[in-house]
Amino acid sequence: MGRNRAAVIGTGQTKYVAKRHDVTMAGMCREAIDAALADAGYTMDDIDAVVVGKAPDLFEGAMMPELAMAEHLGAVGKRLIRVHTAGSVGASTAVVASSLISSGVHRRVLAVAWEKQSESNAMWALSIPVPFTMPVGAGAGGFFAPHVRSYIRQSGAPEHIGAMVAAKDRRNGAKNPLAHLHQPDISVESVMASQMLWDPIRYDETCPSSDGACAVIIGDEKAADDAVAAGTPVAWIHATAMRTEPLSYAHRNQVSPQAGRDASAALWKAAGITDPLEEVDTAEIYVPFSWFEPMWLENLGFAAQNEGWKLTEKGETDFGGRMPVNTSGGVLSSNPIGASGMIRVAEAAIQVQGKAGDHQVPDVRKAFGHAYGGGSQYFSMWLVGAEKP
Repeated sequence: MGRNRAAVIGTGQTKYVAKRHDVTMAGMCREAIDAALADAGYTMDDIDAVVVGKAPDLFEGAMMPELAMAEHLGAVGKRLIRVHTAGSVGASTAVVASSLISSGVHRRVLAVAWEKQSESNAMWALSIPVPFTMPVGAGAGGFFAPHVRSYIRQSGAPEHIGAMVAAKDRRNGAKNPLAHLHQPDISVESVMASQMLWDPIRYDETCPSSDGACAVIIGDEKAADDAVAAGTPVAWIHATAMRTEPLSYAHRNQVSPQAGRDASAALWKAAGITDPLEEVDTAEIYVPFSWFEPMWLENLGFAAQNEGWKLTEKGETDFGGRMPVNTSGGVLSSNPIGASGMIRVAEAAIQVQGKAGDHQVPDVRKAFGHAYGGGSQYFSMWLVGAEKP
């Protein structure tokens, strides 16, 4: 983090659905932007710069759409920055926006991320040959399934853990009116009975394909103080971190990537956190396939190696547990890829602001937002809190 304090002042999200045939990408983004502006009590005249993020352009079949969309994004005459870090891009976009505040470059910055997967095919986009990289072929699930199998073998986790995560997150999503999937009656048994797609990943343990957009407005200390004085709660950004490692190299730890461990260690150090599980009240962790909850709990320092699944099994990540995870429903309930990471960090801020409605965790003082992307080689995260850092 830089020298100056920064805070989330407003957030906005669309309703996440399978196909938004009623709007263009620009119109969909504008919905989220207008909601964030209204939440902050701002107009576009108050915004100094716009930072946009989305997943690979082939996921929608439109190259560099931010250029054609600049006017709709309110970016004409302002600084416009495009961020791209694969699936982690939403969180990275918010972190880049926060850096423009903490560095003193701007006072109020709008960040927006989106995906309109219905206009292309992510499986196709992940499977075509690209220069210098082997094609995935089997899509994201096929790529990650061997890593999940490795985790199960190394940790000794029982096979129902993934189903527990899926049932929990989908039940949480049913409390979130913006979530794509609402399945309040889902159970561990029904998840276990669903079709096996990529052993050991079952159909109900996978994320949906969603259209949607998310926006956050980040302001400097004066802007945040003014918001609080006007009765608008803010979420102070205590620390941010981003790390990247190569996609493939000899002896790479695919189960617990070095970049994730380094990023979280840097985050906790910058925020003065010594025991994340005790000091963080709730977390929004990027879990597109259910087994990644226990895997990332370990990678991020919430649990010791091979112990993450025990937190899940004991209910510690449930509503009312020691540290509720993905009370919004998470990526397992809504997955507009380019926006999914921003949803995580925005939902962390919403929890701190006390604006989460039916999926609000009581008395949140510190919340964690996280995303990963690519072949688990991009990591981006932040910690937000109710008090000034």
